[in-house]
Amino acid sequence: MKFRVKESLKVRIMNVLLTGGAGYIGSHTAVALINAGHTPVIYDNLCNSSKKVSKKIHAITGLPVALVEGDVRDEFELNKVMATYAIDAVIHLAGLKAVGESVKSPINYYLNNLVGAINLIKVMQYNNIKKIVFSSSATVYGRPKKLPIDESHSLHPASPYGNNKFQIEQLLQDVVASDKEWSVLSMRYFNPSGAHESGFIGEDPRDTPNNLMPFILEVASGKLKKIKIFGNDYETNDGTGVRDYIHVMDLAEGHVSALERLNKINGYDVVNLGSGKGTSVKELIETFMLVNGITIPYEVVERRPGDVAVCYADPKKAYEMLSWRSKRTIEEICKSSWKYKAMNKYEDI
Repeated sequence: MKFRVKESLKVRIMNVLLTGGAGYIGSHTAVALINAGHTPVIYDNLCNSSKKVSKKIHAITGLPVALVEGDVRDEFELNKVMATYAIDAVIHLAGLKAVGESVKSPINYYLNNLVGAINLIKVMQYNNIKKIVFSSSATVYGRPKKLPIDESHSLHPASPYGNNKFQIEQLLQDVVASDKEWSVLSMRYFNPSGAHESGFIGEDPRDTPNNLMPFILEVASGKLKKIKIFGNDYETNDGTGVRDYIHVMDLAEGHVSALERLNKINGYDVVNLGSGKGTSVKELIETFMLVNGITIPYEVVERRPGDVAVCYADPKKAYEMLSWRSKRTIEEICKSSWKYKAMNKYEDI
């Protein structure tokens, strides 16, 4: 579906409902929104985050941020927050996000993610709010058929989590088809990592980590003795799997660029957010050791079923549409991650 450009191209400051805004990506997006002059309102059920995040965002930006505790499945509370804060647009990040967990508990994922999104869009429509940036995922692509992966790549999600993202994308397309006043962008991001340069906010999963960097940090902080590398016999430069790591602040700024784009267009589209570069497991570990001066012991074990050798994005469309590209390096990802972990080592947030 093609966008129609509106007559007025002036970007306006907005009150933005940030669902899941107290989480890892959400907190950094709140900072990016404030830096761009917008007013975020965090709406989060705090199942994987903390109220303390709002104080940390205040410390970074110098401005207070509203945090409303609520669930996207709660129609009454959503209506209330949209009216109270005169919301202009939504960035939808709320949802469960562990691929492995989604396989074990698919019903819970469909209830939280898909039903939650349906309810959110229903309440938006009731309140005549028709701008939304949806935080999708590269998991909708499934196993890569070509590299780099661009937005035309076929969609074959391989988990309930990936299916949820795909189905919400489909829902948003259908909503736009039924009402041409809607402006929607789905952001398919790859592997967010790193932390804000202040060290105040970063990734701190409460359960078993799903990504590589949290495991590296667990070893660096002494909670784990060594990290496991799942396979070193892939057809890559060093035999370990290659992924596209994007700094979380680049990702956050990409969502803000998408939001501002919605002031200029109507319609629906999808955009990859990635660095466009592949980094292997060993490269990430070795870079972390180099920039932080910390030894990370590791052992090679058998491959995990379903893992692919290489996966990275083609971010060309994001630059052409949003004038956005990732700016921060793997070194900055490693340095900021450890700064956050070291500063918050003894704090349960």
